[in-house]
Amino acid sequence: MIEELKSLDELVAEAEKQGKTISALTLELQAASMKTTQEALTQKMHETLLIMRQSAENGMLETASPSGLSGGVAKKMAESQAGLLGDVAQKAVTYALAIAEHNACMGKIIAAPTAGSCGILPGILLALGECKDLSDDELVRGLFNAGAVGMVIAQNASLSGAQGGCAAECGSAGAMAACAVTELLGGTPTQCAHACAIAIKAIMGLVCDPVAGLVEVPCVKRNATGAAIALTAAEMALAGIESALPADQVIGAMKSVGCMMHESLRETSQGGLAATKTAREIEKRLRSK
Repeated sequence: MIEELKSLDELVAEAEKQGKTISALTLELQAASMKTTQEALTQKMHETLLIMRQSAENGMLETASPSGLSGGVAKKMAESQAGLLGDVAQKAVTYALAIAEHNACMGKIIAAPTAGSCGILPGILLALGECKDLSDDELVRGLFNAGAVGMVIAQNASLSGAQGGCAAECGSAGAMAACAVTELLGGTPTQCAHACAIAIKAIMGLVCDPVAGLVEVPCVKRNATGAAIALTAAEMALAGIESALPADQVIGAMKSVGCMMHESLRETSQGGLAATKTAREIEKRLRSK
């Protein structure tokens, strides 16, 4: 019996052995580790889900952030008639944008796992709840599943853009969401691990390059694309598509790539999009205020 969440592969193996879901085993392990009850932790997670839902609702009302760099895109997405995305993806992307914009407007959000990637996991879960008629109890189980992935990544790689680039933030959030969705839609623990690995590989090496040092450009829109990638990873895993590489090794590779990344591409706003001519003009304009 494992006692700590240090390896996703070990967690999955134990879950399969016991015939449990990742969320159920995670809840059991966390209650024992924190010396509290599963009921108490579940109630706390319901409170977390409530804040996520409120962030999405409030984000749909945002018109402009203090900098003026974001605001209003979630509403545009909700009203889009292009029809390129299915119902779940459309709502997930919309909510991801709304929550990220709410963060940019200094609203209350849940860092999931960071403020820069705050829209991906909740956006997907809220959309899944509405489109697949899932209860809050089921969505909370998804949060415990996702939490396990986040804890493993935190211990073996990084959740910080300053350490691992945006892959550590949006990549980790996407992996957490993909894993959670896979479980909620009936996938096995093994399929959950494949979804996690596929999601991380899709954003491996993504730089963190916030314009003017603000978590807005390109961060807000990366939450939307991150949500789409996470759903794609989950869809693949549920279809029986496997990652050729184990999840733990993929997480390890993410850490290695993050360490190799130049500091200008790790949240310093010295490289990438933040170093473009227009980005520098925006930065100069904001500083003049």
